[in-house]
Amino acid sequence: MNSHKSEPGRVARALLGLVLTMLLPAAEAARLKELATLEGVRDNQLVGYGLVVGLAGTGDKRQTVFSNQTLANLLERMGVAVSPTAIQVRNTAAVMVTGTLHPYAQPGSRVDIHVAAIGDCSNLQGGMLVLTPLKGVNGQVYAVGQGPVVTGGFSAGRGGNTQTVNHPTAGRVPNGAIVEKEAPSPPPATRLRLQLRQADFTTAARIAEAINRKFAAGDMVMARAESSGLVSVDTPMRYAARRVEFVAELEGINVDADRLERIVINERTGTIVLGKGVRIAPVSILHGTLTVEVSTSFEVSQPAPLSNGDTTVTPKKSVQAKEEKAKNVTLKKGATVEDLVRALTTIGSTPRDIIAILQNLRVAGALEADLEVM
Repeated sequence: MNSHKSEPGRVARALLGLVLTMLLPAAEAARLKELATLEGVRDNQLVGYGLVVGLAGTGDKRQTVFSNQTLANLLERMGVAVSPTAIQVRNTAAVMVTGTLHPYAQPGSRVDIHVAAIGDCSNLQGGMLVLTPLKGVNGQVYAVGQGPVVTGGFSAGRGGNTQTVNHPTAGRVPNGAIVEKEAPSPPPATRLRLQLRQADFTTAARIAEAINRKFAAGDMVMARAESSGLVSVDTPMRYAARRVEFVAELEGINVDADRLERIVINERTGTIVLGKGVRIAPVSILHGTLTVEVSTSFEVSQPAPLSNGDTTVTPKKSVQAKEEKAKNVTLKKGATVEDLVRALTTIGSTPRDIIAILQNLRVAGALEADLEVM
């Protein structure tokens, strides 16, 4: 009797360990810096083609012809003439180099770059990236990268007995690129346009209201919500020569952002992330399980000693079906997701069961939240 009473508690503890419930307040004040950015102020992606040298025989093989061509071109610029078909250097590897140029990056500053092999190189560990120009989408060079490659994995052994951890054919060069040209970021203008990170009409209206309350005088309107993702702001006259300071003042304004209630489900791991404000419409849930087990066992029939009989193997099949009684959960008006999880836990539901129930609630229109399946 005691074992049956403790079973729901054990299931409840296991369920609560697998289901991650995030209890978030309905609305929290956030700085404008976290909610919006200036239009046109963004990161710029850079890309380049380079050569990694100094590999211990793990570089590109004969099949990768462009690495030999790149090495021959590099040596030619240094005054050494050699034919690409006459060399076979397995200590070099052709790589693609990528990086991100941050807004308002100035010449001389450094950025991190990532390196990835594009040939049949097996390991970039211990390699050195040779001077590589990094270009933007317009084809102009904005940075130059060079330095030792740091890989997050390794490969050891040879022949059929090898051990590989993570990806040794990709790595990074911390602070390996020097910015040569200023990033194409527009300076603050007389009229600023704020782009919301998550478009929402309520949040856009609250941002405009908060800006007008702090900077506008009388009935003057400085900020207008043009759409759910854009708010335009006129720079006050007293900040005409100090636009950077005005942007800094804007970033510090606190705004109550409106959030869309959302439930995130990861069916691969059985993880469910729920918001506290999610409401459940009045609904009754009937849940049960059906288990069908089909098994086959083999029995050996052995004849008596000194007889003329043969040894035979006879399969024995059995089919068992087990259906649990349906368990009922009733949610009244005003029930929250906490009530739902608590009720499903008491009937011994697993995370997989809760995922199926949430999807059915969404189809039935009883779940007042957006359901996102990863």
